[in-house]
Amino acid sequence: MAEQSIPTTDVTAIPTPIPEDLVVLDVREDHEWEAGHIDGAVHIPLGEIPGRVGELDPTVRTLVICHLGGRSARATQWLQAQGHDVTNVEGGMDAWRAAGRPVV
Repeated sequence: MAEQSIPTTDVTAIPTPIPEDLVVLDVREDHEWEAGHIDGAVHIPLGEIPGRVGELDPTVRTLVICHLGGRSARATQWLQAQGHDVTNVEGGMDAWRAAGRPVV
């Protein structure tokens, strides 16, 4: 059986500012979120996603981000299997910061 491919995007492909019809889901832990995150992002740590999936609209395009891209890839794969329109942000917040994107 072939593994389901994980939709992924590069930080440079994300429009600035982020359009209102695009949600950013940050799956990092609380201390990582508090150290800096994307303005307007939704924060649900990876381990809480199954219990809080009802807070996410499966029809809204959602970018999933973490520190480097591993946790967000797992979250993207799981959410995609639940029918959500999700894309992993390659390189995570490290790539976001390296691209000079704003953090609050």
